[in-house]
Amino acid sequence: MNASDIQGLGISALSRFAQSSLADTLKLRKPVEALLYRGSKAGFQLASASARLFKPTNGQGQQRLKPASSAGLFDLSLSDEQQMMRDSLQRFASDSLRPRAHDADAAATCPADLRAEAQALGLALYAVPEALGGVASESTVVTQVLAAEDLAHGDLSLAAALLAPMSVANAITRWGSERQQALYLPAFADDSPPLASIAVNEPTVLFNPLQLATTARREGSGFVLNGEKSVVMGGASAELLLIAAMLDGQPQVFIVPAGSDGLRFADDPAMGLKAAETVKLRLDDVALPLDALLGEGELDYQGFLDHGYLAWCALATGTAQAVMDYVVPYVNEREAFGEPISHRQGVAFMVADMAIEVDAMRIMTWRAAALAEAGKPFHREVYLARLLCAEKAMQIGTNGVQLLGGHGFTKEHPVERWYRDLRFIAIAHGGLHL
Repeated sequence: MNASDIQGLGISALSRFAQSSLADTLKLRKPVEALLYRGSKAGFQLASASARLFKPTNGQGQQRLKPASSAGLFDLSLSDEQQMMRDSLQRFASDSLRPRAHDADAAATCPADLRAEAQALGLALYAVPEALGGVASESTVVTQVLAAEDLAHGDLSLAAALLAPMSVANAITRWGSERQQALYLPAFADDSPPLASIAVNEPTVLFNPLQLATTARREGSGFVLNGEKSVVMGGASAELLLIAAMLDGQPQVFIVPAGSDGLRFADDPAMGLKAAETVKLRLDDVALPLDALLGEGELDYQGFLDHGYLAWCALATGTAQAVMDYVVPYVNEREAFGEPISHRQGVAFMVADMAIEVDAMRIMTWRAAALAEAGKPFHREVYLARLLCAEKAMQIGTNGVQLLGGHGFTKEHPVERWYRDLRFIAIAHGGLHL
């Protein structure tokens, strides 16, 4: 039993005592509650990343990407640039992500050299306007959805970890003030862009991202944040965080640099997303300046969430495709009673359903992305895509394990890992942003 286990048992025992009538009888309730508070704080001891010095540029003005030109048609054909990007990312996913995924999952970390390899592909540049060092002249939501899908075909957990910094840059480009953009976005176009993450999820039963327990209050010439976040990808290593909190009864997002006083992290091992290095984040009276409010009050918070759901739908589609691509050769080669098991109707129908569901997930996700890229309302479409992806991704993961039989239960095959990762899609809020 390690120290964290002992600490957990002690806190659990104190908690049960504090809830009993004996605590009042012995007049020990307040001392025990104080111990519980200090014990819970002690769990948040992971060191935060050292603060990066962000240097603002001057005279660029507020940058907003124009909606992509659209003839009003849902065009599924790809441009030459998109096809070249997909070819490059598919090679990276198959040659780098897939072979490294098992060890990354076991070690619960995203290798630094893999991050460097991904940075060389220039993903973050698609989120930064040309005036601030990037390559984006208009909205590139569809292109980024394609990138997320291709990366997830290699591994969902690693893909999420690699897309997190680009997600922060996207949000600042989409809603940041002129000063916020000038201060943070040029760093994402550098050779070594900052590690960054978005924190929305909270350790609450039936969590509602529109009703947050994390709070922000105005104090003096700034804000003070308090609360707790869960499943924060790479949070302890992040140099910049976007944190959702309630301000004056409305959800808002705040830009929080690493090293802020009162910002602490704790291990938060999860069933899946292990290589994304998920942690719990705690904010105890974290003081921020007035300009830490993303968009200075002009944020469309529902839109902020919807762009995140697009990302998770794309990752679910790519991983579901990986499950199907792995299962089809297996059932064609695996023999039982003298013939491939794919000759059995129960198996054949299950694989056919998987193919239909993957294509449905893809079409609905692309449709929502096309509307978002054109600057049109897309909340309905992304809501429907998320409902479908959350249900079918879990079903495809389950069926993939089932079709492999006993092999599906072992780590010799990647399907069990994909199954664990796909379970997160239904509860994913924030984290990513395309």
